[in-house]
Amino acid sequence: MGRRNGIVTVNRIARVVIVGGGTAGWMAAAAMSRYFNDGRRAITLIESDAIGTVGVGEATIPPIRNFNAMLDIAEPDFLRATRGTYKLGIEFVNWGALGDRYFHPFGEYGQDFHGIQFHHLYLREHDRGAAPGDIGDFSMCTAAARRGRFARPAAGAQSLVSQIAYAYHFDASLYAAYLRQLAERQGTVRKEGRITEVRRDGETGDVTDVVLDDGSLVEGDLFIDCSGFRGLLIEEALETGYEDWSHWLPMDRAIAVPTANIGPPSPFTRSTAHAAGWQWRIPLQHRTGNGHVFSSAYMDEDEARDLLLANLEGEVLQEPRTLRFLTGMRRKAWNHNVVSLGLSSGFIEPLESTSIHLIQNGIARLFALFPDNPISPIERGEYNRGMRELYEDVRDFIILHYKATQRDDTPFWRYVRDMPVPGSLARKMELWRLHGRVFRENAELFAAPSWIAVMLGQNIWPDAYDPIADTLDEAKVAGAMQQMRQAYADIAQKLPTHEEFIRQSGGWHDARQGGLQ
Repeated sequence: MGRRNGIVTVNRIARVVIVGGGTAGWMAAAAMSRYFNDGRRAITLIESDAIGTVGVGEATIPPIRNFNAMLDIAEPDFLRATRGTYKLGIEFVNWGALGDRYFHPFGEYGQDFHGIQFHHLYLREHDRGAAPGDIGDFSMCTAAARRGRFARPAAGAQSLVSQIAYAYHFDASLYAAYLRQLAERQGTVRKEGRITEVRRDGETGDVTDVVLDDGSLVEGDLFIDCSGFRGLLIEEALETGYEDWSHWLPMDRAIAVPTANIGPPSPFTRSTAHAAGWQWRIPLQHRTGNGHVFSSAYMDEDEARDLLLANLEGEVLQEPRTLRFLTGMRRKAWNHNVVSLGLSSGFIEPLESTSIHLIQNGIARLFALFPDNPISPIERGEYNRGMRELYEDVRDFIILHYKATQRDDTPFWRYVRDMPVPGSLARKMELWRLHGRVFRENAELFAAPSWIAVMLGQNIWPDAYDPIADTLDEAKVAGAMQQMRQAYADIAQKLPTHEEFIRQSGGWHDARQGGLQ
Protein backbone atom coordinates (compact mmCIF):
# COMPACT_ATOMS: atom_id res chain seq x y z
CA MET A 1 0.00 0.00 0.00
CA GLY A 2 1.29 3.48 -0.86
CA ARG A 3 0.27 6.93 -2.10
CA ARG A 4 0.19 8.35 -5.59
CA ASN A 5 -0.84 11.96 -6.10
CA GLY A 6 -2.38 11.96 -2.64
CA ILE A 7 -4.49 8.86 -3.36
CA VAL A 8 -3.86 5.67 -1.41
CA THR A 9 -2.87 2.81 -3.71
CA VAL A 10 -3.53 -0.75 -2.64
CA ASN A 11 -2.48 -4.21 -3.70
CA ARG A 12 -5.64 -6.02 -4.74
CA ILE A 13 -6.19 -9.70 -4.05
CA ALA A 14 -5.52 -11.21 -7.47
CA ARG A 15 -5.67 -14.97 -6.88
CA VAL A 16 -8.44 -16.69 -4.92
CA VAL A 17 -8.01 -20.43 -4.35
CA ILE A 18 -10.91 -22.55 -3.10
CA VAL A 19 -9.82 -25.86 -1.57
CA GLY A 20 -12.57 -28.46 -1.84
CA GLY A 21 -15.76 -28.74 -3.84
CA GLY A 22 -19.07 -29.99 -2.54
CA THR A 23 -21.84 -27.58 -1.62
CA ALA A 24 -19.59 -25.11 0.24
CA GLY A 25 -16.87 -25.00 -2.42
CA TRP A 26 -19.16 -24.53 -5.38
CA MET A 27 -21.36 -22.01 -3.57
CA ALA A 28 -18.21 -19.98 -2.93
CA ALA A 29 -16.99 -20.42 -6.51
CA ALA A 30 -20.34 -19.45 -8.05
CA ALA A 31 -20.59 -16.33 -5.90
CA MET A 32 -16.95 -15.31 -6.30
CA SER A 33 -16.97 -15.74 -10.08
CA ARG A 34 -20.24 -13.81 -10.33
CA TYR A 35 -18.75 -10.69 -8.75
CA PHE A 36 -14.97 -10.92 -8.63
CA ASN A 37 -14.02 -12.57 -11.92
CA ASP A 38 -13.46 -9.21 -13.62
CA GLY A 39 -10.20 -9.92 -15.38
CA ARG A 40 -8.17 -8.72 -12.41
CA ARG A 41 -8.75 -11.79 -10.25
CA ALA A 42 -8.32 -15.48 -10.97
CA ILE A 43 -10.58 -17.95 -9.15
CA THR A 44 -9.40 -21.54 -8.90
CA LEU A 45 -11.14 -24.47 -7.20
CA ILE A 46 -9.19 -27.61 -6.32
CA GLU A 47 -11.03 -30.86 -5.70
CA SER A 48 -10.43 -34.56 -6.13
CA ASP A 49 -13.00 -36.96 -7.49
CA ALA A 50 -11.41 -39.56 -5.23
CA ILE A 51 -12.49 -37.66 -2.11
CA GLY A 52 -16.17 -38.01 -1.34
CA THR A 53 -18.45 -35.19 -0.19
CA VAL A 54 -21.28 -35.16 2.32
CA GLY A 55 -24.10 -35.13 -0.24
CA VAL A 56 -27.50 -35.83 1.31
CA GLY A 57 -31.02 -34.50 0.92
CA GLU A 58 -30.71 -30.95 2.16
CA ALA A 59 -33.32 -28.75 3.82
CA THR A 60 -32.85 -24.98 3.93
CA ILE A 61 -34.29 -21.79 5.40
CA PRO A 62 -35.72 -18.80 3.48
CA PRO A 63 -32.47 -16.78 3.02
CA ILE A 64 -31.33 -19.37 0.44
CA ARG A 65 -33.69 -17.62 -1.97
CA ASN A 66 -31.57 -14.47 -1.67
CA PHE A 67 -28.43 -16.42 -2.55
CA ASN A 68 -30.01 -17.94 -5.64
CA ALA A 69 -31.40 -14.55 -6.68
CA MET A 70 -27.93 -13.01 -6.30
CA LEU A 71 -26.70 -15.57 -8.84
CA ASP A 72 -29.68 -14.91 -11.18
CA ILE A 73 -30.86 -18.50 -10.75
CA ALA A 74 -34.44 -18.97 -11.97
CA GLU A 75 -36.46 -20.93 -9.41
CA PRO A 76 -38.03 -23.46 -11.85
CA ASP A 77 -34.62 -24.25 -13.37
CA PHE A 78 -33.13 -24.71 -9.93
CA LEU A 79 -35.93 -27.02 -8.76
CA ARG A 80 -35.71 -29.18 -11.89
CA ALA A 81 -31.93 -29.48 -11.68
CA THR A 82 -31.83 -30.36 -7.98
CA ARG A 83 -35.12 -32.36 -7.85
CA GLY A 84 -36.18 -29.76 -5.34
CA THR A 85 -39.41 -29.18 -3.45
CA TYR A 86 -40.73 -26.31 -1.35
CA LYS A 87 -40.47 -26.09 2.42
CA LEU A 88 -42.86 -24.20 4.71
CA GLY A 89 -41.29 -25.24 7.99
CA ILE A 90 -40.50 -28.26 10.15
CA GLU A 91 -42.83 -30.68 11.91
CA PHE A 92 -41.47 -31.86 15.27
CA VAL A 93 -42.66 -35.17 16.71
CA ASN A 94 -42.02 -36.48 20.27
CA TRP A 95 -39.92 -33.49 21.34
CA GLY A 96 -41.81 -31.93 24.26
CA ALA A 97 -43.18 -35.29 25.34
CA LEU A 98 -43.78 -38.65 23.70
CA GLY A 99 -46.81 -38.32 21.43
CA ASP A 100 -46.50 -34.55 21.04
CA ARG A 101 -46.46 -32.96 17.60
CA TYR A 102 -46.01 -29.33 16.60
CA PHE A 103 -45.00 -27.25 13.58
CA HIS A 104 -42.29 -24.61 13.39
CA PRO A 105 -43.38 -22.45 10.45
CA PHE A 106 -41.62 -19.81 8.46
CA GLY A 107 -43.40 -16.46 8.53
CA GLU A 108 -45.50 -14.78 11.19
CA TYR A 109 -48.25 -15.80 13.55
CA GLY A 110 -51.53 -13.95 13.09
CA GLN A 111 -51.70 -10.19 12.91
CA ASP A 112 -50.74 -7.68 15.58
CA PHE A 113 -53.52 -5.57 17.11
CA HIS A 114 -52.79 -1.86 17.64
CA GLY A 115 -49.09 -2.57 17.94
CA ILE A 116 -49.54 -5.41 20.42
CA GLN A 117 -47.85 -8.61 19.33
CA PHE A 118 -50.29 -11.33 18.34
CA HIS A 119 -48.82 -14.01 20.57
CA HIS A 120 -49.53 -11.94 23.70
CA LEU A 121 -53.20 -11.79 22.76
CA TYR A 122 -53.13 -15.51 22.05
CA LEU A 123 -51.60 -16.12 25.49
CA ARG A 124 -54.30 -13.96 27.11
CA GLU A 125 -57.07 -15.92 25.39
CA HIS A 126 -55.47 -19.16 26.51
CA ASP A 127 -55.05 -17.85 30.07
CA ARG A 128 -58.72 -16.95 30.39
CA GLY A 129 -59.81 -20.35 29.08
CA ALA A 130 -61.17 -19.06 25.78
CA ALA A 131 -59.56 -22.02 23.92
CA PRO A 132 -58.22 -20.20 20.86
CA GLY A 133 -56.85 -23.47 19.45
CA ASP A 134 -53.29 -24.34 18.52
CA ILE A 135 -51.17 -21.29 17.71
CA GLY A 136 -50.36 -22.99 14.41
CA ASP A 137 -53.97 -22.36 13.37
CA PHE A 138 -52.92 -18.70 13.04
CA SER A 139 -50.03 -19.36 10.67
CA MET A 140 -50.50 -19.43 6.91
CA CYS A 141 -47.45 -21.66 6.49
CA THR A 142 -48.71 -24.14 9.08
CA ALA A 143 -52.24 -24.19 7.67
CA ALA A 144 -50.94 -24.88 4.16
CA ALA A 145 -48.37 -27.47 5.27
CA ARG A 146 -50.92 -29.47 7.25
CA ARG A 147 -53.05 -29.73 4.11
CA GLY A 148 -50.15 -30.54 1.78
CA ARG A 149 -50.65 -27.30 -0.14
CA PHE A 150 -48.45 -24.50 -1.36
CA ALA A 151 -48.50 -21.17 -3.20
CA ARG A 152 -45.86 -18.56 -3.80
CA PRO A 153 -47.00 -15.14 -2.54
CA ALA A 154 -47.45 -12.63 -5.34
CA ALA A 155 -45.55 -9.35 -5.13
CA GLY A 156 -47.63 -6.70 -3.40
CA ALA A 157 -50.43 -9.13 -2.49
CA GLN A 158 -52.54 -8.14 0.51
CA SER A 159 -54.19 -11.49 1.26
CA LEU A 160 -53.08 -13.90 3.96
CA VAL A 161 -51.16 -15.80 1.28
CA SER A 162 -48.66 -12.93 1.43
CA GLN A 163 -47.64 -14.30 4.85
CA ILE A 164 -46.22 -17.44 3.26
CA ALA A 165 -42.45 -17.61 3.61
CA TYR A 166 -40.65 -20.58 2.14
CA ALA A 167 -37.37 -22.33 1.48
CA TYR A 168 -36.44 -25.52 -0.35
CA HIS A 169 -35.51 -29.16 -0.02
CA PHE A 170 -33.03 -30.38 -2.63
CA ASP A 171 -30.37 -32.95 -3.43
CA ALA A 172 -27.14 -31.38 -2.16
CA SER A 173 -24.96 -33.23 -4.68
CA LEU A 174 -27.12 -32.02 -7.56
CA TYR A 175 -27.03 -28.47 -6.20
CA ALA A 176 -23.23 -28.56 -6.10
CA ALA A 177 -23.15 -29.88 -9.69
CA TYR A 178 -25.55 -27.15 -10.80
CA LEU A 179 -23.41 -24.45 -9.19
CA ARG A 180 -20.28 -25.98 -10.70
CA GLN A 181 -21.71 -25.53 -14.20
CA LEU A 182 -22.59 -21.95 -13.37
CA ALA A 183 -19.20 -21.16 -11.81
CA GLU A 184 -17.24 -22.64 -14.70
CA ARG A 185 -19.30 -20.67 -17.22
CA GLN A 186 -18.40 -17.57 -15.22
CA GLY A 187 -14.68 -18.31 -15.41
CA THR A 188 -13.83 -20.43 -12.37
CA VAL A 189 -11.01 -22.83 -13.18
CA ARG A 190 -11.33 -26.29 -11.64
CA LYS A 191 -8.17 -28.27 -10.95
CA GLU A 192 -8.41 -31.99 -10.26
CA GLY A 193 -6.04 -33.36 -7.67
CA ARG A 194 -5.19 -34.08 -4.06
CA ILE A 195 -3.26 -31.57 -2.00
CA THR A 196 -0.08 -33.17 -0.61
CA GLU A 197 1.55 -30.10 0.92
CA VAL A 198 0.53 -26.66 2.16
CA ARG A 199 3.35 -24.10 2.07
CA ARG A 200 3.50 -20.94 4.18
CA ASP A 201 5.45 -17.69 4.15
CA GLY A 202 8.33 -17.87 6.61
CA GLU A 203 7.72 -14.33 7.91
CA THR A 204 3.97 -13.76 7.85
CA GLY A 205 2.77 -17.35 8.28
CA ASP A 206 0.28 -16.87 5.43
CA VAL A 207 -0.38 -19.74 3.05
CA THR A 208 1.49 -19.08 -0.22
CA ASP A 209 0.63 -22.13 -2.29
CA VAL A 210 -0.48 -25.74 -2.22
CA VAL A 211 1.24 -28.68 -3.88
CA LEU A 212 -0.89 -31.25 -5.73
CA ASP A 213 -0.23 -34.96 -6.07
CA ASP A 214 1.02 -34.47 -9.64
CA GLY A 215 3.69 -32.06 -8.36
CA SER A 216 2.04 -28.89 -9.66
CA LEU A 217 1.73 -25.75 -7.55
CA VAL A 218 -1.33 -23.55 -7.09
CA GLU A 219 -0.44 -20.13 -5.71
CA GLY A 220 -2.91 -17.79 -4.11
CA ASP A 221 -3.38 -14.56 -2.19
CA LEU A 222 -6.58 -15.64 -0.43
CA PHE A 223 -7.54 -19.25 0.28
CA ILE A 224 -11.04 -20.50 1.07
CA ASP A 225 -11.02 -23.79 2.95
CA CYS A 226 -13.98 -25.98 1.99
CA SER A 227 -12.19 -29.26 2.68
CA GLY A 228 -14.77 -30.55 5.15
CA PHE A 229 -14.39 -31.70 8.74
CA ARG A 230 -10.61 -32.14 8.47
CA GLY A 231 -9.98 -28.45 7.78
CA LEU A 232 -6.96 -29.05 5.57
CA LEU A 233 -5.80 -25.43 5.65
CA ILE A 234 -7.56 -23.84 8.63
CA GLU A 235 -6.66 -26.64 11.06
CA GLU A 236 -4.06 -29.05 9.70
CA ALA A 237 -1.84 -26.25 8.34
CA LEU A 238 -2.68 -23.28 10.59
CA GLU A 239 -3.65 -25.15 13.79
CA THR A 240 -6.43 -22.66 14.49
CA GLY A 241 -8.12 -24.71 17.21
CA TYR A 242 -11.68 -25.93 17.70
CA GLU A 243 -14.25 -25.02 20.33
CA ASP A 244 -16.13 -28.13 21.48
CA TRP A 245 -19.85 -27.70 22.26
CA SER A 246 -20.66 -31.38 22.76
CA HIS A 247 -21.44 -30.87 26.46
CA TRP A 248 -24.55 -28.96 25.28
CA LEU A 249 -25.16 -30.87 22.06
CA PRO A 250 -23.87 -34.43 22.60
CA MET A 251 -24.93 -35.80 19.20
CA ASP A 252 -21.83 -36.99 17.32
CA ARG A 253 -23.08 -39.41 14.64
CA ALA A 254 -25.55 -39.36 11.77
CA ILE A 255 -26.67 -42.30 9.65
CA ALA A 256 -28.16 -41.26 6.30
CA VAL A 257 -30.22 -43.33 3.86
CA PRO A 258 -32.52 -42.44 0.93
CA THR A 259 -35.87 -44.16 0.34
CA ALA A 260 -38.37 -44.28 -2.49
CA ASN A 261 -41.30 -41.88 -2.26
CA ILE A 262 -44.60 -43.44 -1.21
CA GLY A 263 -46.74 -40.48 -2.23
CA PRO A 264 -46.58 -36.83 -3.24
CA PRO A 265 -43.82 -34.85 -1.47
CA SER A 266 -44.85 -32.91 1.63
CA PRO A 267 -44.02 -29.17 1.77
CA PHE A 268 -42.15 -29.53 5.06
CA THR A 269 -39.30 -31.34 6.81
CA ARG A 270 -40.06 -33.72 9.67
CA SER A 271 -37.94 -34.25 12.78
CA THR A 272 -38.90 -37.16 15.02
CA ALA A 273 -37.19 -37.47 18.39
CA HIS A 274 -35.94 -40.94 19.36
CA ALA A 275 -34.32 -42.35 22.49
CA ALA A 276 -30.93 -40.65 22.03
CA GLY A 277 -31.38 -38.22 19.15
CA TRP A 278 -33.73 -37.61 16.25
CA GLN A 279 -34.62 -38.67 12.73
CA TRP A 280 -34.97 -36.37 9.73
CA ARG A 281 -37.28 -36.81 6.75
CA ILE A 282 -36.69 -34.58 3.73
CA PRO A 283 -39.04 -35.05 0.73
CA LEU A 284 -37.57 -34.54 -2.75
CA GLN A 285 -39.14 -35.06 -6.17
CA HIS A 286 -37.37 -38.35 -6.87
CA ARG A 287 -36.80 -39.76 -3.38
CA THR A 288 -36.95 -39.04 0.34
CA GLY A 289 -33.85 -38.23 2.37
CA ASN A 290 -33.72 -39.79 5.83
CA GLY A 291 -31.22 -39.83 8.63
CA HIS A 292 -30.75 -40.51 12.34
CA VAL A 293 -28.67 -38.05 14.36
CA PHE A 294 -27.67 -39.56 17.70
CA SER A 295 -25.23 -39.55 20.57
CA SER A 296 -22.85 -42.53 20.60
CA ALA A 297 -22.49 -42.04 24.37
CA TYR A 298 -26.13 -43.13 24.77
CA MET A 299 -26.71 -45.46 21.81
CA ASP A 300 -24.38 -47.67 19.79
CA GLU A 301 -24.26 -47.46 16.02
CA ASP A 302 -25.92 -50.81 15.32
CA GLU A 303 -28.89 -49.91 17.51
CA ALA A 304 -29.14 -46.47 15.89
CA ARG A 305 -29.07 -48.02 12.41
CA ASP A 306 -31.77 -50.56 13.31
CA LEU A 307 -33.94 -47.83 14.81
CA LEU A 308 -33.65 -45.75 11.64
CA LEU A 309 -34.45 -48.64 9.32
CA ALA A 310 -37.45 -49.61 11.44
CA ASN A 311 -38.95 -46.14 11.10
CA LEU A 312 -38.64 -45.53 7.36
CA GLU A 313 -41.39 -45.07 4.82
CA GLY A 314 -40.68 -46.56 1.41
CA GLU A 315 -38.07 -48.89 -0.08
CA VAL A 316 -34.44 -48.33 0.93
CA LEU A 317 -32.48 -47.20 -2.15
CA GLN A 318 -28.89 -47.31 -0.88
CA GLU A 319 -26.89 -48.82 1.93
CA PRO A 320 -26.98 -46.52 5.01
CA ARG A 321 -23.77 -44.59 5.64
CA THR A 322 -22.47 -43.07 8.85
CA LEU A 323 -21.09 -39.57 9.30
CA ARG A 324 -19.08 -38.63 12.40
CA PHE A 325 -18.81 -35.10 13.72
CA LEU A 326 -18.00 -32.96 16.74
CA THR A 327 -20.37 -30.08 17.40
CA GLY A 328 -18.61 -26.74 17.70
CA MET A 329 -16.70 -24.16 15.69
CA ARG A 330 -13.18 -23.08 14.80
CA ARG A 331 -11.75 -20.54 17.21
CA LYS A 332 -11.28 -18.32 14.17
CA ALA A 333 -13.24 -18.78 10.95
CA TRP A 334 -10.64 -16.58 9.21
CA ASN A 335 -7.00 -17.11 10.19
CA HIS A 336 -4.07 -15.49 8.33
CA ASN A 337 -5.18 -15.53 4.67
CA VAL A 338 -7.45 -18.57 4.99
CA VAL A 339 -11.25 -18.30 5.32
CA SER A 340 -13.06 -21.50 6.31
CA LEU A 341 -16.56 -22.26 5.05
CA GLY A 342 -18.99 -25.09 5.72
CA LEU A 343 -17.76 -28.09 7.67
CA SER A 344 -14.22 -26.66 7.75
CA SER A 345 -15.56 -23.80 9.86
CA GLY A 346 -17.65 -25.78 12.31
CA PHE A 347 -20.66 -28.02 12.65
CA ILE A 348 -24.08 -27.69 14.26
CA GLU A 349 -26.51 -30.54 13.73
CA PRO A 350 -29.10 -29.80 10.99
CA LEU A 351 -32.11 -29.79 13.34
CA GLU A 352 -33.20 -26.37 12.05
CA SER A 353 -31.68 -26.70 8.55
CA THR A 354 -28.98 -24.09 9.09
CA SER A 355 -25.97 -25.78 7.44
CA ILE A 356 -26.24 -24.10 4.05
CA HIS A 357 -27.15 -20.78 5.63
CA LEU A 358 -23.91 -20.77 7.60
CA ILE A 359 -22.03 -21.17 4.29
CA GLN A 360 -24.14 -18.48 2.63
CA ASN A 361 -23.62 -16.03 5.48
CA GLY A 362 -19.88 -16.69 5.49
CA ILE A 363 -19.72 -15.85 1.78
CA ALA A 364 -21.80 -12.69 2.19
CA ARG A 365 -19.70 -11.57 5.14
CA LEU A 366 -16.50 -12.18 3.16
CA PHE A 367 -17.87 -10.05 0.33
CA ALA A 368 -18.67 -7.26 2.79
CA LEU A 369 -15.12 -7.41 4.20
CA PHE A 370 -13.20 -8.48 1.10
CA PRO A 371 -9.57 -7.61 1.80
CA ASP A 372 -6.60 -6.17 0.02
CA ASN A 373 -2.98 -7.18 0.53
CA PRO A 374 -1.82 -7.18 3.24
CA ILE A 375 -4.99 -8.34 4.97
CA SER A 376 -6.12 -6.00 7.74
CA PRO A 377 -6.43 -7.67 11.16
CA ILE A 378 -9.33 -5.29 11.86
CA GLU A 379 -11.36 -6.62 8.93
CA ARG A 380 -10.39 -10.19 9.69
CA GLY A 381 -11.38 -9.68 13.33
CA GLU A 382 -14.73 -8.21 12.32
CA TYR A 383 -15.44 -11.26 10.17
CA ASN A 384 -14.61 -13.60 13.03
CA ARG A 385 -16.74 -11.63 15.48
CA GLY A 386 -19.75 -11.78 13.18
CA MET A 387 -19.39 -15.48 12.42
CA ARG A 388 -19.02 -16.30 16.12
CA GLU A 389 -22.22 -14.40 16.92
CA LEU A 390 -24.08 -16.29 14.20
CA TYR A 391 -22.81 -19.71 15.27
CA GLU A 392 -23.64 -18.99 18.91
CA ASP A 393 -27.13 -17.77 18.00
CA VAL A 394 -27.82 -20.96 16.07
CA ARG A 395 -26.25 -23.06 18.84
CA ASP A 396 -28.55 -21.55 21.47
CA PHE A 397 -31.66 -22.12 19.38
CA ILE A 398 -30.75 -25.76 18.78
CA ILE A 399 -30.00 -26.33 22.48
CA LEU A 400 -33.46 -24.94 23.29
CA HIS A 401 -35.11 -27.94 21.59
CA TYR A 402 -33.35 -30.31 23.98
CA LYS A 403 -33.59 -28.21 27.14
CA ALA A 404 -37.30 -27.45 26.66
CA THR A 405 -38.49 -31.03 27.09
CA GLN A 406 -40.48 -32.96 29.64
CA ARG A 407 -39.16 -36.32 28.47
CA ASP A 408 -37.51 -38.49 31.12
CA ASP A 409 -37.86 -41.88 29.44
CA THR A 410 -34.14 -42.33 28.67
CA PRO A 411 -30.82 -41.24 30.22
CA PHE A 412 -30.20 -39.04 27.17
CA TRP A 413 -33.35 -36.99 27.64
CA ARG A 414 -32.79 -36.69 31.36
CA TYR A 415 -29.29 -35.36 30.69
CA VAL A 416 -30.28 -32.67 28.17
CA ARG A 417 -33.33 -31.66 30.21
CA ASP A 418 -31.26 -31.06 33.34
CA MET A 419 -28.01 -29.74 31.82
CA PRO A 420 -26.87 -26.12 32.38
CA VAL A 421 -27.19 -24.03 29.23
CA PRO A 422 -25.27 -20.97 27.96
CA GLY A 423 -26.13 -17.79 29.83
CA SER A 424 -27.41 -16.18 26.62
CA LEU A 425 -30.03 -18.94 26.26
CA ALA A 426 -30.89 -19.02 29.98
CA ARG A 427 -31.70 -15.30 29.82
CA LYS A 428 -34.00 -15.77 26.81
CA MET A 429 -35.81 -18.64 28.48
CA GLU A 430 -36.31 -16.62 31.67
CA LEU A 431 -37.70 -13.64 29.74
CA TRP A 432 -40.16 -16.02 28.12
CA ARG A 433 -41.09 -17.66 31.42
CA LEU A 434 -41.94 -14.35 33.08
CA HIS A 435 -44.20 -12.68 30.49
CA GLY A 436 -43.78 -14.49 27.17
CA ARG A 437 -41.35 -11.90 25.84
CA VAL A 438 -38.93 -12.54 23.00
CA PHE A 439 -36.41 -9.98 21.82
CA ARG A 440 -34.40 -10.28 18.61
CA GLU A 441 -30.93 -8.94 19.28
CA ASN A 442 -28.38 -7.68 16.77
CA ALA A 443 -28.67 -9.75 13.59
CA GLU A 444 -30.01 -12.94 15.19
CA LEU A 445 -31.07 -15.48 12.59
CA PHE A 446 -34.21 -16.73 14.34
CA ALA A 447 -36.91 -14.14 14.96
CA ALA A 448 -39.63 -14.17 17.63
CA PRO A 449 -42.06 -16.54 15.81
CA SER A 450 -39.40 -19.28 15.79
CA TRP A 451 -38.82 -19.03 19.54
CA ILE A 452 -42.56 -18.91 20.15
CA ALA A 453 -43.11 -22.03 18.01
CA VAL A 454 -40.60 -24.11 19.96
CA MET A 455 -41.53 -22.81 23.41
CA LEU A 456 -45.26 -23.40 23.02
CA GLY A 457 -44.79 -26.49 20.86
CA GLN A 458 -42.76 -28.07 23.66
CA ASN A 459 -45.16 -27.02 26.40
CA ILE A 460 -43.14 -24.14 27.88
CA TRP A 461 -45.91 -21.71 28.78
CA PRO A 462 -45.05 -18.36 30.42
CA ASP A 463 -46.24 -17.59 33.93
CA ALA A 464 -48.14 -14.58 32.62
CA TYR A 465 -48.80 -12.68 29.40
CA ASP A 466 -47.65 -9.13 28.80
CA PRO A 467 -50.01 -6.82 30.77
CA ILE A 468 -50.29 -4.51 27.77
CA ALA A 469 -52.61 -7.09 26.22
CA ASP A 470 -55.25 -6.13 28.82
CA THR A 471 -55.67 -2.75 27.13
CA LEU A 472 -57.73 -4.34 24.34
CA ASP A 473 -61.36 -5.43 24.62
CA GLU A 474 -61.62 -9.17 25.25
CA ALA A 475 -64.77 -9.76 23.22
CA LYS A 476 -63.51 -7.87 20.17
CA VAL A 477 -60.16 -9.67 20.24
CA ALA A 478 -61.81 -13.08 20.66
CA GLY A 479 -64.11 -12.43 17.72
CA ALA A 480 -61.30 -11.19 15.51
CA MET A 481 -59.15 -14.19 16.37
CA GLN A 482 -61.93 -16.62 15.53
CA GLN A 483 -62.44 -14.97 12.15
CA MET A 484 -58.69 -15.01 11.53
CA ARG A 485 -58.39 -18.67 12.40
CA GLN A 486 -61.18 -19.59 9.99
CA ALA A 487 -59.69 -17.44 7.24
CA TYR A 488 -56.34 -19.22 7.44
CA ALA A 489 -58.06 -22.61 7.15
CA ASP A 490 -60.32 -21.55 4.26
CA ILE A 491 -57.52 -19.98 2.22
CA ALA A 492 -55.14 -22.89 2.79
CA GLN A 493 -57.73 -25.37 1.53
CA LYS A 494 -58.07 -23.46 -1.76
CA LEU A 495 -54.35 -23.50 -2.57
CA PRO A 496 -52.90 -25.96 -5.11
CA THR A 497 -51.38 -29.13 -3.76
CA HIS A 498 -47.63 -28.96 -3.33
CA GLU A 499 -46.88 -31.18 -6.33
CA GLU A 500 -49.45 -29.39 -8.48
CA PHE A 501 -47.78 -26.07 -7.81
CA ILE A 502 -44.30 -27.35 -8.68
CA ARG A 503 -45.60 -28.84 -11.92
CA GLN A 504 -47.66 -25.78 -12.87
CA SER A 505 -44.71 -23.45 -12.28
CA GLY A 506 -42.34 -25.54 -14.40
CA GLY A 507 -40.18 -26.85 -11.57
CA TRP A 508 -40.89 -30.59 -11.85
CA HIS A 509 -38.08 -32.69 -13.33
CA ASP A 510 -39.12 -34.99 -16.16
CA ALA A 511 -36.83 -38.03 -16.13
CA ARG A 512 -36.97 -38.06 -19.94
CA GLN A 513 -35.16 -34.72 -19.96
CA GLY A 514 -31.96 -36.29 -18.61
CA GLY A 515 -29.65 -34.76 -16.04
CA LEU A 516 -28.77 -31.18 -15.23
CA GLN A 517 -30.48 -28.47 -17.22
